[in-house]
Order: sequence, then structure tokens, then C-alpha cells
Amino acid sequence: MTLYVSDLDGTLLDPQAQLSASTRAGLARMLDEGLCFTVASARHVSSIARILGDLPLRLPVISSNGAYISDMASGQHELVHSIEPALAQELFGLIRRQGSLPFFSTHGALGDQLFYQAAENEGQQRFIDERLRNADPRLRHSARLQDELGDPVVTFVVVDREPVLLALQAEIEALCGEQVETHVAEDLYLPGWPWLTVHDRRATKDQAIQTLAQRYGLDAREVVVFGDHVNDIKMMRAAHRGIAVANAISEVKQLAHQVIGPHHSDSVLQFIAAEWQESASRGRGKP
Repeated sequence: MTLYVSDLDGTLLDPQAQLSASTRAGLARMLDEGLCFTVASARHVSSIARILGDLPLRLPVISSNGAYISDMASGQHELVHSIEPALAQELFGLIRRQGSLPFFSTHGALGDQLFYQAAENEGQQRFIDERLRNADPRLRHSARLQDELGDPVVTFVVVDREPVLLALQAEIEALCGEQVETHVAEDLYLPGWPWLTVHDRRATKDQAIQTLAQRYGLDAREVVVFGDHVNDIKMMRAAHRGIAVANAISEVKQLAHQVIGPHHSDSVLQFIAAEWQESASRGRGKP
């Protein structure tokens, strides 16, 4: 009995950040037959829903790197891990003192919001433009970001050149210790302008998968995960089997139990479909 969990960008999605027609059809068929499958992504649930659309997922999705466990169809959150308010204020102050202008998402009485003040480089402009183009319902412009810290902050994002982000990451880790989870990762769609993301320490994909399995009575199932990047490392370590796509970073490949084809060739679908067919042929029921 298997629970399959896949990352999206660089793993399940194609280079245009879309779900290919063949992967969509194949997953839909197996889900209708009882496949236990969901996704764990850095994307917000609204973005996941826009991409996956009518894919008949029965399980919630893990979004914002594990900060949320959410129903894809309704967008409602079953679980939210936000940063402790005083710590969020400290983080914002540190980021500004280092000369960076962050984006940050919040969750509160008005729902999910994503604030920005201005774009100071090409990477930040792309971050804003993509969300405007996709009509992200969370996006809010603010003349003074510090005025928007009333609701709990879920994620800080800083977009800049890698040396700037690595220095800032070191400062944050020195200030916060193990209270937060940080990642510096390349933007797959605009190389040269990586992102630094900062979440609460509980907001990781592996912890979210464990919570989901407990809540939905899936604890006894084998967990198989698919990933490619730094935010997939912890779930690779925690899963029974970690599967890396060929385009994954070296650290993910080194941790993986198996390396399959690249994300642009429906490799995740082909792997799951082969196991699904093998399970059926053995006559021991659905995984």
C-alpha cells in the first residue's frame, strides 16, 4: 500500500510550469481507480489549483513548502503554520536592515494575502508580473510593508543575486536558530535570480506529509516522494523511497533511492503507472 507525493515545479510539471496532457490523463485515470496521490509544492494552493485544475485529488495538497495543508477545490486550509508574530517582526527588521525589500504572505481574518512594495531588480519584477498575469487573488500592493504585519506571516520571500541571499540567510539563521526553515533556490524560470524563502520551523514538506498521513489514516502506507530541489531534501530523507528526476540538483540525487527521467518527459507518471500496473498484475489490490 503506497502513498505517492510529488513536488510540482521541475518534477511533475513541464518546463512551461504546466501539467502535460498525458500526465493529467494518466493521473486522472489512476486516481479514479483508487491511486493514493497528492502534491507538495512551494506554490500556494490557489496556484496549485490553477495548474492542476480538474485533477480528481481526494487528498489535500501540501502548499507553501508545508506551511499549509489545503483542500485544492475549495482553497480552504486544514492546517496553517505561521511564524510567531514577534519573530516575524524581527525577521522583517533584519531583512530591511540588510537592504532587501521582501515579499511576504499572511493568513488572517481577511484570508491569505501577499504583500509587495516595489520591484528593485529583474527577479522581483518577474515575481510580481507572474502573479499579476495569473490573477493571484492574494496579491496586494502596499506603500509601507511594515504596516501589513498585523496578521500572522506565513512566508517571507527575498529575490536577489545568490551572494546577497546567502549572506542574508546566514544572518537569519544566526538570529533565529532552529525557529525557522530557510531555503535559497534558483528560480527555474528565470535563472540568476534565486529566491530566499523563510517559513516557520514546522513548515516543511516531510512534517506535512506525516501530518496528512496521520489525519487520513495512511500511517501504514509506504511513502514514495518525487522531487528535484533543495526544499525536497527533508522529504527525501524521511520517505520510505525518494525518487529524483534527472534534472534534480546533485544533493537530491545523492539522497534518492532512484533517479528517473527528466521532468519534461512525464517521468513521474511513467514511474507511478508502472508500479500501479505491476501491483494490479500481482493481484494484491491497489497500492
